[in-house]
Amino acid sequence: MPAPSDRPDPGDALVDVVDDAGEVVGTATRREVRAGNLLHRSVFVAVVGSDGHLVVHQRADWKDVWPSRWDVAFGGVVDAGEGWEAAARRELLEESGVRAELERLGPGRYEDPSVREVAEVFLARSDGPFTFPDGEVAAADRVAVADLERWLDAHEVVPDSVAIVVPLLLDRLRA
Repeated sequence: MPAPSDRPDPGDALVDVVDDAGEVVGTATRREVRAGNLLHRSVFVAVVGSDGHLVVHQRADWKDVWPSRWDVAFGGVVDAGEGWEAAARRELLEESGVRAELERLGPGRYEDPSVREVAEVFLARSDGPFTFPDGEVAAADRVAVADLERWLDAHEVVPDSVAIVVPLLLDRLRA
């Protein structure tokens, strides 16, 4: 599925560039952040239903990083000047069609040759309905948290979500 043409190009969106301490040091377009692998802010929202299953989804094939891979959380890049929770609510609504109370799980950081980010992770509890309105989700499923590690081994997954979200989520759900 191509990127929706009725929306502004997400590559033109302004993003805060941050230093190693996570402090904003400037802004750049999302395209510039990706091209230069600039350190930026991201949010993740893991969604767990009342039955204890985690909502997982496959990213659209047109995504700028990790297209078609499976993900354990909704989320994305924080817009310039946007707060963490506001970004998490926006991303959850845009990607899943759901409004839900958010519980902060904690911060994280991820770096590889494609992505450098500081992040905040949230937990939402919702049974949907999930509508995936922005077209970023190609498929979705639900996984029992007890089966998550086996599911991860069987799927090509987004590495930043696994590195940042999974430990925080499992710590919270096992507490």
